[in-house]
Amino acid sequence: MTSEGHSTPATPTGRPWFMANELLAFVVELAALGALGWWGFVVGDGVVFRLLLAVGAPVVAAVVWGLFAAPRARFRPPLAGVLLVKAVVLGSGVYAVHAVGHPGAAVVFAVVVVVNTGLAETLRRRVAAAG
Repeated sequence: MTSEGHSTPATPTGRPWFMANELLAFVVELAALGALGWWGFVVGDGVVFRLLLAVGAPVVAAVVWGLFAAPRARFRPPLAGVLLVKAVVLGSGVYAVHAVGHPGAAVVFAVVVVVNTGLAETLRRRVAAAG
């Protein structure tokens, strides 16, 4: 609130922007897992192998994410390590979209991943610093 009793507008560093970006980050993570499953089902040769890839690729990605990149990760590497895990998992999702025949969507997804991840790390630090 300002001294005049008016609320200040939401800015990119304010809590509403932070929460919106966190929600987008979750959606991006789910989209990457879905893309990996889609890729696995498309590239697999034979029904059994297709199902193994369709289930296995997202499961491996989710386990790696949960161990190293999730907010409550079991192991918390330095920021560079977390960003590397995010780049590998989310980048794999981008590759998967491209590999199933949607290069334009892969470019859009890649831009969303980069912008969202950059904003998420920046906003998380600002929120943590603000207390």
